[in-house]
Amino acid sequence: MHSAVLLIEFGSIILGLGLLGRFAARFRFSPIPLYLLSGLAFGEGGLLPLGASEEFVATGAEIGVILLLLMLGLEYTASDLVSNLKAHYPAGLVDCALNAVPGAAAALLLGWGPVAAVVLAGVTWISSSGVIAKVLGDLGRVGNRETPVILSVLVLEDLAMAVYLPIVTALVAGVGLAAGSVTLAIALGVAGLVLFAAVRYGRVISRFVSSDDPEKLLLVVLGLTILVAGVAQQLQVSAAVGAFLVGIALSGEVAEGAHTLLSPLRDLFAAVFFVFFGLHTDPASIPPVLLPALVLAVVTAATKIATGYWAARRAGISLKGRWRAGGALVARGEFSIVIAGLAVTAGIEPSLGPLATAYVLILVVLGPLTARYTEPLAAWWARRGAPRAAVPSEEIAPAELLPEPRPQTPAHD
Repeated sequence: MHSAVLLIEFGSIILGLGLLGRFAARFRFSPIPLYLLSGLAFGEGGLLPLGASEEFVATGAEIGVILLLLMLGLEYTASDLVSNLKAHYPAGLVDCALNAVPGAAAALLLGWGPVAAVVLAGVTWISSSGVIAKVLGDLGRVGNRETPVILSVLVLEDLAMAVYLPIVTALVAGVGLAAGSVTLAIALGVAGLVLFAAVRYGRVISRFVSSDDPEKLLLVVLGLTILVAGVAQQLQVSAAVGAFLVGIALSGEVAEGAHTLLSPLRDLFAAVFFVFFGLHTDPASIPPVLLPALVLAVVTAATKIATGYWAARRAGISLKGRWRAGGALVARGEFSIVIAGLAVTAGIEPSLGPLATAYVLILVVLGPLTARYTEPLAAWWARRGAPRAAVPSEEIAPAELLPEPRPQTPAHD
């Protein structure tokens, strides 16, 4: 009887997620807020709490986090990461300073303590690569001059996670300073070793994993990833970091083939992960933290826009491109929830989960809007303020504020 209930509940979850995903695709927005809301509806204090399938969903959620980080690692080669780090590290430092500090300050002002401050700093720092990539594709901006700047900021955030996640894992586990330092040293050592091996022996590793049979390739890559993630977690390094490093180590045709095969699994288990996070958040706990979440969302939306603007200006992008870069970086999503999930599982601060849920819900909806409208609003404001400042119109650079010469492709300057 229990098995039948489990199948009914889990089947209903998957079917519901599929329908929500189709609904989101039809209206061209991210399904992440719908997944979170469905978890809230069927979790603690929801409309119809689930019981039998909760443990199964928890396992699926762990696999979802692992696959999210694996697929992220497959997007980059080790040499790409090293070159990005050398060329764009100032943008990464500005990004961290402008966006992590507000989260840490908010946690301290709310009286949550230093551990929660470190966690909330990560929640507000990391942008959603998945949502941003989709928005850039929907708006036809993949070939724009500012897009490499956006991607470089995202790559640096992904690299930072390889250091940040072990720190958070050690902190939420309550280990001492000495044990935490050892954990971080192990994480950095393993990350450095994997990057070195990927640069020097990437082809050898890929040949070992490679197979012309898609079934065998899927089994080997998935099995290796989960194995390494488990070993990493046993060492308190973070399963997510282990999966990310496996993705970096694979390159060429193997990475492309694994990406194609694993994308549907990633989407499935990532959706389950968002539902699982919602299941463990009581909807009644969200209203008390809604105002702080809204204030934090507004502040960090502005700081992300400033980050993108500064990074694009440093790269020599025109004024319009700078505003587009800033607006595109606003969305938070999967990794903010991953980071908050570590603290929620460890029971660090009861209000942290609800605040992170509300925060992500706000910015995952606001992000596509800022990506689309930040540049037009900035141009309108500049035109509105120009007469007051008595700036002659011929002194305004046409490439920056005036309409494009070819209005059919306004985004490519």
